[in-house]
Amino acid sequence: MDTLYTATVSNIGGREGDVKSLDGVLEMDIRRPVEMHGKGGKPNPEMLFAAAYSSCYNGALMAVAKKKKVILPEHAVEVSISLNQDGESMFLSGKIVVKAPGMEHDQLQQLAETAHAVCPYSKAVKGNMDMKIEVFV
Repeated sequence: MDTLYTATVSNIGGREGDVKSLDGVLEMDIRRPVEMHGKGGKPNPEMLFAAAYSSCYNGALMAVAKKKKVILPEHAVEVSISLNQDGESMFLSGKIVVKAPGMEHDQLQQLAETAHAVCPYSKAVKGNMDMKIEVFV
């Protein structure tokens, strides 16, 4: 295995703190969302995870389309990450929505499922969190 890249980010203060990458590229305050009795108005861990996941998944989707020689029209990938509680236990769940107006539904569904099988983020959460996939044409 060859490591292509490693990102290292430090947090001080938990959900009411800040994050900073060791290379200085990323530096921001994070806050607990209003829905979790926080101040809101700043990114939170679930938002950052959704941003990273949507970027990685969309890259996988475009790579799969290219490999299959499918023309992927202008499209968008939305990833929702939910923090859930069951008694004292906390867990994540999510949903991937692929929007590609003008594509054939079954073809887009197949591309979306294949991308889910190859995306590194999807592989990381497989078996650890419930992820739903929806497509809209």
